[in-house]
Amino acid sequence: MSANSLSYNEQTGVEAAVEMGQENTPTTGTAFSLFASDFKKNEDLKEMLESNKESLKLEAMKRVVGLVAKGKNASELFPAVVKNVASKNIELKKLVYVYLVRYAEEQQDLALLSISTFQRALKDPNQLIRASALRVLSSIRVPIIVPIMMLAIKEAATDLSPYVRKTAAHAIQKLYSLDPDQKEHLIEVIEKLLKDKSTLVAGSVVMAFEEVCPDRIDLIHKNYRKLCNLLMDVEEWGQVVIISMLTRYARTQFTSPWREDAMFDENSDKTFYDSDEEKKEGATPTKPYIMDPDHRLLLRNTKPLLQSRNTAVVMSVAQLYWHLAPKHEVSVVTKSLVRLLRSHREVQYIVLQNIATMSIQRKGMFEPYMKSFYVRSTDATHIKKLKLEILTNLANEANISTILREFQTYVKSQDKAFAAATIQAIGRCATNISEITDTCLNGLVLLLSNRDETVVAESVVVIKKLLQTQPSQHSDIIKHMAKLFDNITVPMARASILWLIGEYCEHVPRIAPDVLRKMAKTFTSEEDIVKLQTVNLAAKLYLTNSKQTKLLTQYILNLGKYDQNYDIRDRTRFIRQLIVPSEKSGALSKYARRILLAPKPAPVLQSDFKDRDRFQLGTLSHTLNSKATGYLELSDWPAEAPDQSVRNVEVLEAVREWTPAVSKSKPAKSDDDKFYSDSGEEEEAEGSGESSSSEDSSSSSSSDESGSESGSEEKSESSEESDQSSSQSEKSSDSGSDKKKKKTLKNKKLQESKKPNKDSDSDEGQKNGRLEKSGSLSGSASSSQESSSESSSESSSDSDSGTELKKKTKPKPVKKVEEKPKTMKEVSLLDLDDFSPAAVTTPKSSFLSPSVLSDLQGLSLSSSTPLIQVSNPVFVPVRPHELLHRMTGKGLSAQYHFPRQPCIYGERMVSLQLTLSNHSDHVLEDIHISEKTTTGQSVHCFRPVERLEPEASVTVSMGVDFNDSTQAASFQLCTKTESFSVSIQPAVGELLLPVTMTEQDFNREQGKLQGMNESSATVTMEPETVSSQPISKKVVSVANVGVVPSGQDTVHRFAAKLVSSGALVLVCVVQKESSAQLTINTEKTIVGSMLLREIQTALSAP
Repeated sequence: MSANSLSYNEQTGVEAAVEMGQENTPTTGTAFSLFASDFKKNEDLKEMLESNKESLKLEAMKRVVGLVAKGKNASELFPAVVKNVASKNIELKKLVYVYLVRYAEEQQDLALLSISTFQRALKDPNQLIRASALRVLSSIRVPIIVPIMMLAIKEAATDLSPYVRKTAAHAIQKLYSLDPDQKEHLIEVIEKLLKDKSTLVAGSVVMAFEEVCPDRIDLIHKNYRKLCNLLMDVEEWGQVVIISMLTRYARTQFTSPWREDAMFDENSDKTFYDSDEEKKEGATPTKPYIMDPDHRLLLRNTKPLLQSRNTAVVMSVAQLYWHLAPKHEVSVVTKSLVRLLRSHREVQYIVLQNIATMSIQRKGMFEPYMKSFYVRSTDATHIKKLKLEILTNLANEANISTILREFQTYVKSQDKAFAAATIQAIGRCATNISEITDTCLNGLVLLLSNRDETVVAESVVVIKKLLQTQPSQHSDIIKHMAKLFDNITVPMARASILWLIGEYCEHVPRIAPDVLRKMAKTFTSEEDIVKLQTVNLAAKLYLTNSKQTKLLTQYILNLGKYDQNYDIRDRTRFIRQLIVPSEKSGALSKYARRILLAPKPAPVLQSDFKDRDRFQLGTLSHTLNSKATGYLELSDWPAEAPDQSVRNVEVLEAVREWTPAVSKSKPAKSDDDKFYSDSGEEEEAEGSGESSSSEDSSSSSSSDESGSESGSEEKSESSEESDQSSSQSEKSSDSGSDKKKKKTLKNKKLQESKKPNKDSDSDEGQKNGRLEKSGSLSGSASSSQESSSESSSESSSDSDSGTELKKKTKPKPVKKVEEKPKTMKEVSLLDLDDFSPAAVTTPKSSFLSPSVLSDLQGLSLSSSTPLIQVSNPVFVPVRPHELLHRMTGKGLSAQYHFPRQPCIYGERMVSLQLTLSNHSDHVLEDIHISEKTTTGQSVHCFRPVERLEPEASVTVSMGVDFNDSTQAASFQLCTKTESFSVSIQPAVGELLLPVTMTEQDFNREQGKLQGMNESSATVTMEPETVSSQPISKKVVSVANVGVVPSGQDTVHRFAAKLVSSGALVLVCVVQKESSAQLTINTEKTIVGSMLLREIQTALSAP
């Protein structure tokens, strides 16, 4: 079988994508067994994944990802795949993460075992590995790792790569759905990411904002103009989210452009941007409506997106204009919406629904494009009905003749539902346009002779509704319908005619009794619905014309009294008591005329989309015409515009002279301002027309590390000003700005960024002359308080990244300035201290193991490391131990092995991995642990397995606190119908966790554990045994210990600690010619003696 080719696009700013090639599966040979239905279908893949050759593992992973891409279930390979997560091969690691993202949520227990590996991958040099690790970590839906996820998100939010920051924004939503209590901490991260100038991040962080805190519009104020200007360069689905959010924001911050009491200035756009003094001569004294410049900025920057290839983007811009733009500007979206009608029928359906809503209020928008809504024979029925709806909305006196000609064709359609809808549309047109009412009625009457029952029935129903509006003027139509009654066979149509004659019997006094006479003849052979209306007609005629119809009425009532249908029998008895007075009849008969002949309101024929404008266009709620979960309503326009200065961003400008008040260090601002500058995306020099900033998404190290290199640069006219600016810059920012350094020197400069560097003056090449704040080295302490809303609005239009274009200029020499004592903490790009103190700190709960705690501490990249740390296992045995045989378990078998990883269920527990297999021919349900029988031992049960198919396997994890003893832990393994007593007895070497320490620490700790705490023995070893297998390999195979670096080849040291008590266990093997001196030091003497025997046996074995 040919392998699936898989490649990654590693350019920053592009979503990592897996491109699968076509897989050719031969019909014969062993490869076909890979997709066979037998139980061992994936055994060859497991063997390849567990081999020692990287090429075989890579080939196997390509096949596994190919299975996933084809929708096949590859979950049983999870244990074999997850072992390779720590591989050093980048390509293999990428494929493993692609697999883990797919199955981490399903196989949570197994994924948790590798959580420390994911945490280390968060510091991987490759941005795709860092992002994939965070994606897998956020896919493990277990509340116990919420603190780990929180710290990982915070670190990723400050990553140099915009792709990793984008992934952090996606993880925010996952964490919030897992633990809503983290909302406040997540808002802090969102606030920082909103200040990010990368177009790759913008859409994702706004999506996180919409999910977590859509009501916190105060977070948008400072970033509003930046988002408007970045909109053109954001990826398409990000544009949809941002436009939706900005629509809600604008409805709360700007006044209505639809006010009737104010005159909207048609030239307001030109007036504001070109000349404020240009006025129309002879204008009325009424103050014209002047649109807020930020309101105009949003409309102007979204208008080009109407040409987007993405239909969702076009629809988003259309709804934004509908809800925000002045009425005379909304028509710009018409042509773009009509263009979308050439797309797939799914797109047509949504677009036509929105057009139907728009066309009710503003017919003139779509009337020029009326032909675009003509029905095609290839359209689906639901598309035809929507087009019919729109044509009906667009109908007026000028175009009604054209529309009616179209309708005449539609009535003849073979699609009966569409033909019926057309008749209803004709009725609506007749109601809305009084001039054509008679024409429509005559046309509908002609349809009564149609052969199709649906058309006839619908015509009668519509005629009935039209006649209710003006019954006195259309008695001729009622007479005509009575004449056609004998030829109409559709029960619903016959019943409708009988109802009309009975309701308006006073207008046709001669015809009504004759119709009743005919019905009396055929009463027994009519349908039930016709019989009911016949009884009603008889009752009404009895009340209005009893002389002619009394006997007929009694005859029909007698027929109905013995009818087979009980509804007709009941109605007949009720009518008889109501209209025929007798001694038994009560007072109700006095009101028979008022009951049966009560005036009935005429039905209102209106569009189904009339009330849909209460929902925002383009939303699911609008499509369903019902409020959907998560729908955010648009607020009404404010009566008075809120303060627009909240959107002004502080701009650091190069001033000619430093004032004493500015030259002094101001109190340090919050760390939020240190990392991302509020004005970084808005600042512009006084004489500059546009900002020169760009983002190169193809290289995170080149586009983001420049943030750590860039310092404060300013344009000055004298060396004294240069000295002052340099000194001021060193107070606020700890990095230099040598723009012409090559990429190879960046890492060195990043490490030296904490040291004070020379501040270079800007020369001719830097024409912007603006101060730049970037990364976590922004100079918040010396930020200028001057700001300009217009300048910041215009300058940010071309700024979509946090890096400046590097210009190769020769910096002028500057004087060295004596550094003053710093009053605020130095901040590095890799520090997490820029978050407020309220951020989640390393948890010290009892359910987190020391390894997880150490990994959490490692996330802060602190330079101070603990003396002794839990490390990864050197060797993990793969040989399983039998827990339950399939014969004993009646088809259920269980095996367990020790993965030698810290247990996430408790720091005192040993981690266990159980593989449950169903060898029976029926499904096993509800596999769980029901009873713990061992005293003094704590067992954390695995989550019940609800269903296990025949010949299927599932792997679960559990934790057992053995109390540093090899005593077996017994419990009941149960299914829905059976229970089995099982026990797990650990080897002494599995009660340990490996730790790392230096040789000096080993000797110091060993000196504390002398005397009774020391066990030693001499092991006889054959020379060929020593040469064939290293001593260290034998030791780690029987005990989960860590290797301590040794300066001597003949001395081997190992260190571990007991899982339950945390007591140190030190192993030392001194190799001699034909023997070895084995020494074990631990305060747990029983464990020491047992471990001594185990290792002694392993070393002496050939």
